[in-house]
Amino acid sequence: GGDDVLLSHLGMTGRFSVEPVLPKKFGKHDHVVFILADGRAVIYNDARRFGLMTLVKSKELPRHKLLAELGPEPLSREFSVAYLRRALSTRTAPVKTVLMDQGIVVGVGNIYASEALFLAKVHPKRPAAAAANQAPELVTAIRHVLKQAIASGGSSLRDFLHVSGEAGYFQHRFNVYGRRGKPCFSCGIPLRSMRQAGRSSFFCARCQK
Repeated sequence: GGDDVLLSHLGMTGRFSVEPVLPKKFGKHDHVVFILADGRAVIYNDARRFGLMTLVKSKELPRHKLLAELGPEPLSREFSVAYLRRALSTRTAPVKTVLMDQGIVVGVGNIYASEALFLAKVHPKRPAAAAANQAPELVTAIRHVLKQAIASGGSSLRDFLHVSGEAGYFQHRFNVYGRRGKPCFSCGIPLRSMRQAGRSSFFCARCQK
C-alpha cells in the first residue's frame, strides 16, 4: 500500500546497484530485483546474506526495533554539543568505543571515529566522561569527517561499491587510519595503533591526549 515503507539493512556485505535495464544474466549473489517504472533495475547483492528487508507501515517506523534504539544522525540538529556532552558524561568506556555505539550516534564507524578523534585531539583510550568537555571539538570533527567522506564518495574497503558500480575513494585521504608507523601530518612523529573492542585504532600519541 501507499503507506508501506521498505526497510532494509545491508548487513556486512549487502549492496544495491542500479542498472539501466534488467540484466540478461544475474550475479551469483543477486538475491532481490526491483523493476522501476522507468525500466531501470535495482539489484540487491549480498554474498554473506546477513542483510534483511521488511515492509513497515510508515507510522510504525519510529517504533520499529531496527530504529527505535538508534541515536541521532551525526549531521542532524539532534546531534548537538549539549547532547553529546550529556551522552559522554555518564560513560566510563573509552571515548572511541562510545562514539561507535549506534545508540549514541548513528554511522560513526571505526574509520570515521579514528579520524574524528585525531581532528579533535582526543586520545581514543580516554574515558568518555573525561572527554565530555571536548564535545564541541568532537561534534565539529565528526561532522567534518563525514561531510568529507560524502563529498569524496565514501570509504572503500575490500569490495565496497556505490550503486553506480564505482568504488569510493575516501581511503586516500586518511590522517591516521591505516597509517601506523608513518609520520603524523601535524607533528611528524610515527603514528601508533592498538586494538579496541576487536578493532584497530590509529592515533598520534603526541597530538591526542
